[in-house]
Amino acid sequence: MADVLVRHGGLDDVGAVLAFWLDAAEGTDRHDDPEKVAALIERDPEALLIAELDGRMVGTLIAGWDGWRAHLYRLAVDPAHRRQGIGSLLIQAAEERFTAFGAFRVDAMVLHDNEPAHHAWSAAGYGVQPQWGRWVKPLA
Repeated sequence: MADVLVRHGGLDDVGAVLAFWLDAAEGTDRHDDPEKVAALIERDPEALLIAELDGRMVGTLIAGWDGWRAHLYRLAVDPAHRRQGIGSLLIQAAEERFTAFGAFRVDAMVLHDNEPAHHAWSAAGYGVQPQWGRWVKPLA
């Protein structure tokens, strides 16, 4: 994976990231729009991680840090490049970011039905936390 570059996404990447998620991300029914991705980047310029191979986007991961909790979501790898270590590189970059902040634990959003993702997260050392569930209330 020496040829894969992991970098922070910028405002110039917003359109490409949204298009990438349509092809590579699971469960893309979340009301994604350019303004929301831009707001993420403006609030935390290092939160959006992008993996590139030969200048082409092949993976993304959002590494959110609110000063207290470290949270991962939107791990997406180009289907043509899966099982090549790109997801692992993104997770490692996020964990290094969180370690620099002093985080002691990180959690990841993973869809229940996304079996391939379960294997990837498990291989990276993550596991389901059975004592907690996520409670959600739609605002719109």
